[in-house]
Amino acid sequence: MEEGKMDENEWRYHGEGNKSLVVAHAQRCVVLRFLKFPPNRKKTSEEIFQHLQDIVDFGKNVMKEFLGENNVHCGEVVQLPLEFVKQLCLKIQSERPESRCDKDLDTLSGYAMCLPNLTRLQTYDFAEHRPILCVEIKPKCGFIPFSSDVTHEMKHKVCRYCMHQHLKVATGKWKQISKYCPLDLYSGNKQRMHFALKSLLQEAQNNLKIFKNGELIYGCKDARSPVADWSELAHHLKPFFFPSNGLASGPHCTRAVIRELVHVITRVLLSSSDKGRAGTLRLGLGPQGPRVCEASPFSRSLRCQGKNTPERSGLPKGCLLYKTLQVQMLDLLDIEGLYPLYNRVERYLEEFPEERKTLQIDGPYDEAFYQKLLDLSTEDDGTVAFALTKVQQYRVAMTAKDCSIMIALSPCLQDASSDQRPVVPSSRSRFAFSVSVLDLDLKPYESIPHQYKLDGKIVNYYSKTVCAKDNAVMSTRFKESEDCTLVLHKV
Repeated sequence: MEEGKMDENEWRYHGEGNKSLVVAHAQRCVVLRFLKFPPNRKKTSEEIFQHLQDIVDFGKNVMKEFLGENNVHCGEVVQLPLEFVKQLCLKIQSERPESRCDKDLDTLSGYAMCLPNLTRLQTYDFAEHRPILCVEIKPKCGFIPFSSDVTHEMKHKVCRYCMHQHLKVATGKWKQISKYCPLDLYSGNKQRMHFALKSLLQEAQNNLKIFKNGELIYGCKDARSPVADWSELAHHLKPFFFPSNGLASGPHCTRAVIRELVHVITRVLLSSSDKGRAGTLRLGLGPQGPRVCEASPFSRSLRCQGKNTPERSGLPKGCLLYKTLQVQMLDLLDIEGLYPLYNRVERYLEEFPEERKTLQIDGPYDEAFYQKLLDLSTEDDGTVAFALTKVQQYRVAMTAKDCSIMIALSPCLQDASSDQRPVVPSSRSRFAFSVSVLDLDLKPYESIPHQYKLDGKIVNYYSKTVCAKDNAVMSTRFKESEDCTLVLHKV
């Protein structure tokens, strides 16, 4: 960043999460990511710099190793003029969602992260003139817990995402339950993947966004957002998928465009990316747990047809979904088995607080930290070292469960022979594409007690409401069947 040339008017609000806010440059393919804090919480400039540097190091030394060189973009920490940051903060304030304004952008340290703009194709520093479409998917956890430490039988049948939906709707976070189930997306079965992606498009929540030339054109900001408008989305997408304008407008056109989008995203997600070392985890995807979630509408419709499980496909080992799932499965014990180990580490730290640095709980996130994550043993020898390894693996797994996958698509030019990027076909066109992973901050060590409580809350709510309701329906059906009389007629 060249200090003398920083102009807040060249940057626009791009989006924000719980802990950071992002602005994008109007011409260059870069974004700035600032940390956010509650109004009363103040951190020193040195602490903020170290926090950002830890994010960079974790991405470079851990997640890049697991997910692949080309899929992870670590960026760098930059120092900005304080006046520029203050003016930028004032400029974007009106664009921020009201639900996110409980925290303020850090305007005191001058530090931020400079990263590539992942809504653009990751080849050029400057924005290309050809149109670019980007689909951001937050796929969430793609497996059902296989640990013997799980005490709630329901967790072996229904995935965390589907259970959590009911609690989120009950607390007003979202208006209605999504039909999306992560296990369908991670199945590798094209029919299930298509169903999952269409479900995300119907009820995006905060799990799907679509950008056109860097501008958000589709996605849900909060529960008050209007209902998804597929016809408006199709209007945006039609030039990408049907450039010759061969379709008339109307429902048929909308369905055709959405179908093309879903097919292209599926093909990209199943394509092999560059090699990451997630394969060295050797967790496998078969025997650990069920391949289907009982709450998935796709699975339910199959059961109604008398089929127990859908056709088995599995993910290609080179694709990003496979590698992401492998990292998620570092959660070997589930939070129920992990929590006692966390308490063991806590007791040790209470007795020897000076050991926190030696144990690398807050970093540095280097090669040594990465190597310890590869120990997949689950035989507890009672040591603090074993407990700490499982705690760190859980934190990395939680990071992979909450990451976002960015798929950038751009129509191929007539002469695309010089284009080094992979290409995916659709019915009427071809797209150059890039796939990247976003939101790879290591989950905080201190958040584990919260995760344990939340897990119990989710399962208990689901058991008391949904399961109780299902049982009541089954009981009524059983009673009705008791009153039936079978009459046989002579033929």
